[in-house]
Amino acid sequence: MIPLCVPEISGNEWRYIKECLDTNWVSSVGSYVDLFEEKFRAYIQSKAAVVTMNGTAAITLALQTLGISRGDEVIVPSMTFIASVNPIKYVGAEPVFVDITPDTWVMDVNKVEELITERTKAIIPVHLYGNMVDMEPLMQIAQKYRLYVIEDATEALGAEYRLKDGTWHKAGTLGHVGAFSFNGNKLITTGAGGMLITNNKEWGERAKYLSNQTKTILANGGFYHEEVGYNYRMPNILAAMGVAQLERIDEYIEKKLQHAALYNNLLRDIQGIQLPTQKENVKHVQWLYCILVNESYGLSRDALIQKLKDHGIMSRPFFESIHTMPPYIGNKKGSMDVTNQITKKGINLPSSVGLTVDEIKIVCKCIQGWVYEKENSCNNGNKS
Repeated sequence: MIPLCVPEISGNEWRYIKECLDTNWVSSVGSYVDLFEEKFRAYIQSKAAVVTMNGTAAITLALQTLGISRGDEVIVPSMTFIASVNPIKYVGAEPVFVDITPDTWVMDVNKVEELITERTKAIIPVHLYGNMVDMEPLMQIAQKYRLYVIEDATEALGAEYRLKDGTWHKAGTLGHVGAFSFNGNKLITTGAGGMLITNNKEWGERAKYLSNQTKTILANGGFYHEEVGYNYRMPNILAAMGVAQLERIDEYIEKKLQHAALYNNLLRDIQGIQLPTQKENVKHVQWLYCILVNESYGLSRDALIQKLKDHGIMSRPFFESIHTMPPYIGNKKGSMDVTNQITKKGINLPSSVGLTVDEIKIVCKCIQGWVYEKENSCNNGNKS
C-alpha cells in the first residue's frame, strides 16, 4: 500500500521525548512547551505563538480571543475540513459560506464583500492543501468593514505570499491571527497539536491566558480564576516532538516541492487531468498533491479512486461541501457553483515526505493506464 500522507519521524524526536520521560516533565508544564512556541514564532516571524491541543482548538481560541460570540457571522469557504467551521458554532456564531476559485480551489476573495452584513465580525480564509488565499485584497476588505481575519493555515505551514511591495510573508501572518495543526498527516506533526500565532502581543497574552484555564498563581501557591477558561494546552512530551520536527521543516518542504514537480511532469499530458495552479505571488508548499478529474478523462473521480485502491494506492476525494451537510444546510451562503463542481472532481494523491520516485511513478502509471485501456478499446473496436 502506498499511503496518502504519513509522518516523517527520523530526527531528534526520540532523544527529546526520552528527555521528557527521564525528567518526568510529560504534562502541560515543561521547557519544551516554551521552546516550541519560541522556535515556531521565530520560524513564522510573528510576535506571539501559543501551543494548543490541536488545530481546532487553535481556531476556537482565535475566535474567543477576538470576542466573536453569539449573533455574530463569520465568512468561511464551504470546501474545507469541518474543523474550519465547527469552531464558529462552538462560540455561538454562525458561518456564512463563500465560493472558491476554479484554479486555486481556495476562497474567492471577489465574492466576499457581497456576503458582509452588519452582523459580520470575521473572515476565515482557508489556505487549502498547501496553497494560499489572495490575502492582500482580502485584508483591504477586512479593513474597510473593520473585520477580523483568522487565517486557517493548518494545511499550509511554510507557504508564503508576496505583497505588492515585493515582501514575502508566511501563511498565518497576514491576518490578525493564524492557526496551525500538527496532526499526524500535516507537514510537521506532534501526533496531535496546534498553534495560534499573532503579531498583536496583547492578543497573544490573552490567548495564552484563556488556553490555560485563566489560571493565576497566588502567593501561597494556590490557583485563582477570574473568568471561564479552557484547557487547550499541549503536553511537554508532544512539544518536544514538535521542536524536533520543526528542525527539519525546510527539508520537508523541499521534498514536497520535488514530488509535486515530478507529478506535474508525469501527468501534464493526460487528457482530462487538471494539475494544481501555482500563482506567481504564492509559494505553494504542496502539502497534498491534488488533481481534478474532468469528463474528458473518461473515468469518474470516484472510479479513479477505486482503481488506485485496487492497485494498492491510497487517495482521497476533496472535502465535501459543508453547506450540504445536515448541521449547516440552513446557513447563509453565496453562489456555490464552483464549490459544487470542484468537490465532485478533486482527488488527493499520495504526498508523504518519504514518498519515493518509484512510488510516484507507480501512481502516475496507474492514472495513465486508464487512458491506454480506453485507447486500446477504441482501436480494437475500429479493427473489428
